[in-house]
Order: sequence, then C-alpha cells, then structure tokens
Amino acid sequence: MNLAERLEHWAGQRPEHAAILFEGRTITYRELDAAANRLARALDVRGIAPGDRVALYLPNVPEFAIAYYAGQKVGAVVVSINAIFRSAEVEYLVNDSGARVLFTTAELAANVPRDSCPGLEHVVIVDGEAGGEAGGEAETQTQTLGQWSRGQPDDFVALDRAPDDPAALLYSSGTTGFPKGVTLTQANIWTNIQTAAGCSGYRPDDRLAAFLPLFHVYGQNYILNAAVFAGATVVLFRRFVPEQVLESIERDRITLFFGVPTIFIGLLGTDLSKYDLSSIRYEMSAAATMPEEISRRWTERFGRRVYEGYGLTECSPFACYNDLEEHRFGSVGRAVEDFELAIFDENDREVARGEWGEIVIRGPGVMKGYWGKPEDTERALRGGWLHSGDIGRMDEDGYVYIVDRVKDMINVSGFKVWPAEVEQFLYRMPGVHELAVYGVPDPVKGEQVAVAVVPSPGTTLTAGDVIGFCRDRIAAYKVPARVDIVEQLPKSATGKILKRVLREQAAP
Repeated sequence: MNLAERLEHWAGQRPEHAAILFEGRTITYRELDAAANRLARALDVRGIAPGDRVALYLPNVPEFAIAYYAGQKVGAVVVSINAIFRSAEVEYLVNDSGARVLFTTAELAANVPRDSCPGLEHVVIVDGEAGGEAGGEAETQTQTLGQWSRGQPDDFVALDRAPDDPAALLYSSGTTGFPKGVTLTQANIWTNIQTAAGCSGYRPDDRLAAFLPLFHVYGQNYILNAAVFAGATVVLFRRFVPEQVLESIERDRITLFFGVPTIFIGLLGTDLSKYDLSSIRYEMSAAATMPEEISRRWTERFGRRVYEGYGLTECSPFACYNDLEEHRFGSVGRAVEDFELAIFDENDREVARGEWGEIVIRGPGVMKGYWGKPEDTERALRGGWLHSGDIGRMDEDGYVYIVDRVKDMINVSGFKVWPAEVEQFLYRMPGVHELAVYGVPDPVKGEQVAVAVVPSPGTTLTAGDVIGFCRDRIAAYKVPARVDIVEQLPKSATGKILKRVLREQAAP
C-alpha cells in the first residue's frame, strides 16, 4: 500500500490527462508522476529512508504535490507546516517532527532557523533562488529543486508500505498550548479519500477548485489526494481571491467547488451575475459549522444544497456527511461508511438521542496518535473513541447537529451559552453580513456574551440595533453585552474565524 500508487496508476492509464492546472500551466498525470519520481530518486540517494520525516513549508503551488508524492514514494512521513507560520513556529514543528528535509520557497526560507534545527539536513527551494541567508555549512545544504533533482531518472516505483505505517503528520491548530502532530497512516488516508471521492461523486472528467491550503487536512486529503485517487483535475490557486476563482470557474469549467462557511457567506454578498458558473454541479462546506440560515439562502439562490462534511484532522478528516439520501438543514449529516459517531457525557457514557454532549468518533480514518505524545494520545482515544472536543446532539435517525466547541462555551452566571446558537439567530437580522460570538471576562458574572459584526455592504448597523434585535427574542443572559461593528473578522489561512484573536483584542 502506498498513497502514490494512484498517481502511478493514472500516469499509466491516462498520461496526458491534466492532473493540475495552475496559473496558465497544465501538468499532466505523466508529468506529475515523472517529477515526483525524479525527486523521490533525489531523496533516496541522500539516504531518506522509510519512516524519515520530510517537511513541506509551502503555499499552494504544484511543487507541493510533487514533493508530497515524492515523499510518499520513498516511504517517508510527510510533515505539513502552515505557510503563514514564522520562525518560532517553524522551529518547533521541524524539531518536534524530527524532519531531515524541508521544502519551501525562497521567500519563506528566511523563516527557517537552521542553527536552531540541528536535525534538519537539507532545505530545498521550490520557487525562487537558494540564497545565502543560512550562512556557513548550512548554506551549502540549501539548493533549488532543480539542483536537487538534476540528472535523476524519472522512473521510481512507490515502495510498499504497511497499512499502519505513518504517511503524514499534520499539526493541530495549537489554540491552546503547543501544536500536536496528528499521525495519519497509509490506511487512514487511503480509506478516507476513497470514501470522500465516493460521497462527493468524483469522476476523472471533474475539475476541483483547490484554493483551500494544501497544508490543511481538508485541502490535502479531501481535495488533492481524493482527486488523484479518482484521476480528476485539481485547479490550484495560491489563495481564495474571489474574482480570480470566479473567472477560473468560467474559463476552466470547474465542476466541484469546496469552501468553508465564510467563503459561502462572502459569495452570497457578491454580484455573481457577470460570471458563467454553469459548469458547477456540486458545492461542499467543511472545516467549520455552516450557519443554517446561510445554507438555506444558498439553496434558495442557486437551487442546489451545499453538502456538508464533518470531521477532524485526527480522523483524516472525513467522518460525517449530509447526505447521500436526505439532506437536513442545520445538520452535518450521518456517519460515513465504516464510521460510528456517538454523543457522550462527561463520564464517557452515551446520552439519549436529542441530548447534547461530546461527539466521539471511531472508524478507519482515526489517527494512529499524536506524534511523540503518548499521554495526549491515550486521553484523546480513551475507550477506543476519538473524543472530538465538539459538543453536539444526534437525532433518532443518526443525524448529528453541532452545538459548539467545548472551549468556546460561555458561562454567564452559571448559564451555558453556545456561541453557535446565538450566531444562528443573529444571521437572521437584516443588514448582517458576517459575525462571530465569543465570551469575554466579567467580574460579576464570570463571562459575558460579545459579538463582532460585519454589516452588509451599504448597510449601517449600530451596537444598539444588534442588542435591540436580540433583547425581545432570546433569553437575557444570551443577549450580547458587548457589540463591535467591524470591517472584517480575523481569519486563519483556511477561512476559519479566529475567536481567540477577538478575545485577545477585547481583553482590558
């Protein structure tokens, strides 16, 4: 078993079929496989062996896929590093993973502190020139991708790996404490991308929009790996720039569109009439909870529902889907094939249907564990279930409804307030484009509800308007005590709203 086998398969079966479209370039399956083979040879001759770690500190460029599959071919564990991380974060991830090789760009290479990463033997520049910023002996070990692969033959057969062998290391967001390396095996990823391709109906003639970062599990597995599994084409973007993506949909006839809720919210406020979007047959949202009101608006406007997925990096990530048979607004659907979901109380006992508790998951995509952290692994996988940290409920038919993250719950004088509930309500308010509800400390009540609101274009909103809308419609303890009208919300590279940043900004 090797994740690169499907790349080799399509390189043989449909060699001239486009694997990646990127900024005017077309990379066929034959070309992608040959480039990965040359790089695999380069890794092999430098002594990179099965189980060694190879880090990718890259934005969305084709070389990400080349390096990823080259690493897989030699049996390495591919480590993904967020491209917006800086030196201290890069240092931690390189040293924690024990990476021997790191692929990056000339621009990002300045954030790789070679002197503080003693185990890092090679830095390879895939875009731009290898500079001398490292100095001394380290400088001689920094080369461009062309220099590294020069003279290598373009044939290399992927090494056979055991299903339980680690294939990828993706780090948790690290919103509390240091990030943890999520160890995903060959079988974890293989089974998950097969299920993803099946649920979303990937076909070889499909073209998938890939603007979500490839260093994130959604972009890496559900989009890139699953597309290669199906022999489809990835239309790759460095990032989500609405006009560029919309023009590409028309020009490149993209058929499958993947986003996060903030992207769908943004598009609902955009004039789309000047674009031909008729090639799109499928939309999907994941990585954060889709507000029910936004999902309904999208369906009313375009006549198609937005399919929703749910999971975690720790389960590769796909565990729940809404839905092959019946879509239910507000739900993330039911467990996908071979997965089980349940709702547990604080004592790890299953609660009755309809009651809320922690969502727990088991199935073939659940991680091997956290890299080098056996205690954290045991805690997360206790009793044979992955404990998600998400609060939800399950109806009689097995449909799961996300309530919120455990850590985002607001305690107002002993009353529990789930931000997602207040957000769902406020999205019904006229003039609201986007918002985020979070908790702020209060000396008397412990915490109070706060909200940051982005008004719709051409709309004027005040804090009094928002409070007034809430006051007669929801319980008093849920009414925001603090309202900030803002131009934009802080977001991660994947488009998730960063509530920790809002909490920091609101701190006295």
